[in-house]
Amino acid sequence: MAEASNAEKTEPASQRRLDQARKNGDIPRSREVATFTVLMTAGAGLWMMGGGLVAKLSSVLQGGLSLDREQIHNPALLMERVTADVAGVILACLPLAAMVMLVMLASPLVIGGWNFSAKSFLPNFGKLNPMRGLGNMVSTNALVELLKAVAKTLLVGAVAWYVVMSQKDAVLGLALEPFGTAAPHLASILAKSFLTMVGSLGAIAILDGPYQIWHYADKLKMTRQEVIQESKESDGNPQIKGKIRQLQREMARKRMMANVPTADVVVTNPTHFAVALKYADGQRGAPRVVAKGTDEVAAKIREIAKENKVALLEAPALARALYKHTDIDDEIPERLYSAVAEVLAYVYQLRAYAKDSRQQYPDRPTRLPVPPEMDPFDPAYKAPGTQAGADTGADEL
Repeated sequence: MAEASNAEKTEPASQRRLDQARKNGDIPRSREVATFTVLMTAGAGLWMMGGGLVAKLSSVLQGGLSLDREQIHNPALLMERVTADVAGVILACLPLAAMVMLVMLASPLVIGGWNFSAKSFLPNFGKLNPMRGLGNMVSTNALVELLKAVAKTLLVGAVAWYVVMSQKDAVLGLALEPFGTAAPHLASILAKSFLTMVGSLGAIAILDGPYQIWHYADKLKMTRQEVIQESKESDGNPQIKGKIRQLQREMARKRMMANVPTADVVVTNPTHFAVALKYADGQRGAPRVVAKGTDEVAAKIREIAKENKVALLEAPALARALYKHTDIDDEIPERLYSAVAEVLAYVYQLRAYAKDSRQQYPDRPTRLPVPPEMDPFDPAYKAPGTQAGADTGADEL
């Protein structure tokens, strides 16, 4: 069942797959929408410019049928006359042709947009495969195209019949009108009939546009295995990334442990927390945290500190506050200045006693001024975004 589920294309196409399809020239297109917009533009243009167009063409036709004797016997003059008449026809049709051409170029923006792909010009010999052709003939898309063709035939045929029957009397009456009024009247009848029949294609276009978008998305769907494989190719193998992050953490821990021998003091919990502090005498700034950790990491920090004769001081509240409110290489918080100052004073006195044992052994600080709201174990502890005394999960520390 799992293999069958992985083989089914149930996942939407990724952006990478969509980009690749577009690069290959595969984009959603609706021929019905493009045909409807171009034909409707032509009909609207004929409706708006039909009278002037017929008048210009009539003028060119009348001029072309009236030739003087000199033009008939002089081929050069006759060619000039023909050239002028052809230019007149082109100029008369140019506005309508330009309008249709502009809409034809803009119609792809409705669905899919413009797309230029060199691969579309390359020969695809796979299309010559007869089995593939037979498969396309019996596909769902072929059935949809057949239904669209039948629907267009029936719809346009019915509308055309209605138009012919409704305009029958008007068309027969053209024979009784003078040419000057019959020509514009004929253009108006043709434009109305054309727009009515093309308008019926709008119903097909409205349905075909969303269908082509859905069909394109359905065609590019991916299996779960393809999604996983693409994710690996794009972002890298999760196992490898996890290994890299593990190595980075180990390297950062090694660098941190290398700083422990340079510390002035290690403040402990005494077993669960350890924070190593260093104060650069003669330089500006507060003491900095050079290493910190809990449980096994804290035990390793204490071990390295003992090996390098770094002073250890049990100050549970201070150790917890420093661990909670600082990161590696951070200066200590201003509210802990007094407590850390007493600790450093005690350390410096220990160093002085180690050099001269005749001096009095320093008293170990026991009541350090640590604000209760900075100690995660204190009931008055206030985490960011919480109220003092609220349950902050300190017991988990």
